[in-house]
Amino acid sequence: MEEAREYLAALPRFLTNCRSFLAKTGPGLITGAADDDPSGISTYAIAGATARYSMLWLAPLTTVMMIVVQGMCARIGLVTGMGLAEALRKNFPFPLAAALGIMTIGANTLNLGADLAGMAASIRLLVGGPPLLWVVVFGVACYVAPVYLNYRTFVNVVKVLALSLGAYVVAMFAIHPPWLEVLASTLIPRVHLDRTWLTTVVAVLGTTITPYLFYWQASLMVEEDKAQGKVTLTQRRGATKKEVADANADVTLGMIVSNAIMFCIIVTTATTLSRTGHASIQSAQDAAEALRPLAGDFAYVLFAAGMVGTGLLAIPTLAGSSAFVFAETFKVRGASLAATPDRAPRFYGVFGAGIAIGIAFNVFHVDPIGALFWSAVVNGVAAVPLLVVITLLANRRSLMQRWTNSRAANVWAILTIVLMAGAAIGMFF
Repeated sequence: MEEAREYLAALPRFLTNCRSFLAKTGPGLITGAADDDPSGISTYAIAGATARYSMLWLAPLTTVMMIVVQGMCARIGLVTGMGLAEALRKNFPFPLAAALGIMTIGANTLNLGADLAGMAASIRLLVGGPPLLWVVVFGVACYVAPVYLNYRTFVNVVKVLALSLGAYVVAMFAIHPPWLEVLASTLIPRVHLDRTWLTTVVAVLGTTITPYLFYWQASLMVEEDKAQGKVTLTQRRGATKKEVADANADVTLGMIVSNAIMFCIIVTTATTLSRTGHASIQSAQDAAEALRPLAGDFAYVLFAAGMVGTGLLAIPTLAGSSAFVFAETFKVRGASLAATPDRAPRFYGVFGAGIAIGIAFNVFHVDPIGALFWSAVVNGVAAVPLLVVITLLANRRSLMQRWTNSRAANVWAILTIVLMAGAAIGMFF
């Protein structure tokens, strides 16, 4: 009883510290949390179920890669005062910038539709009902939230939703995996040169190092500046050493959190589903079973909470990324999350169209888990050319001033491009 009183007495301080921590975090944490969307959860679960622990070595590797890649995008937004699409349009031939933008919008729309399907399938485990009804409900909710909440409120809501990912951390420790095997698989890379394994690697890389987050990261840096009153490009251009350091710290935290969740999901599904005899994941029910050792009969509740929570976080990110790409590529004025729909009708029109197409995508009764997995594969292929131009952009001194890539950042950027391109080529050939 005395211990319980001590815990209760410490609770207000704990909550205050949490609020203080969340207040200091920004675009990096939001981007990292959005990376673990329903597509990511499903892809990591499939990787654990089919390849067991053989892909765990990707977690520390992609952590560094994501820190470098998202760090480049954050610096581009911070130093230039422009979103990534606008920077590409102004520094590369327009056909190239437009092609990359359209490719990203297409991948985003496929991913968005798949995420809605995954959310609907997970909530049906709890309350039933027609999948299309839930798709429409979630689609409308994901449109209304960022449109009718102000930017700062939207950011705070997103941060709270990101906490739902903590269930997978608890689950991993609750099931007592074979830690020596987990450690060996994390430190010693194992590669299988068969199409199924390589396709899963492309999906894991594609849902981790994903195109929409490149654009989203840079655009959020611009949105942060606008929220501080820097409304013109001249006011936003340039960055202090402290601003760059803060952005790097924020990105590093977000990417570590994102990849830690990836690691936990793979370990949890590999351990649990192998014990129950599952060799693959064919449905939301199969994926939910991974949480049964932790939650028992509440496994479906926990799984649905994670899928819906991350979906509500990811879908506005996907739709917002597409809207920013369109607006910056085709010179649409007034594009901002802080603007109201009547002041930025074309920006919010693209935002709403992305969600509407995602809803329509589900009319065809797609397989939710399969759609989530293959949308990750598409992202893995689409990321390669975009990474090339981002790396070139981040090394352009006339644009980035003294904040061009370091030699180490360039090495990691090239390694990322080679790994993702190599996996994609191996998958096809």
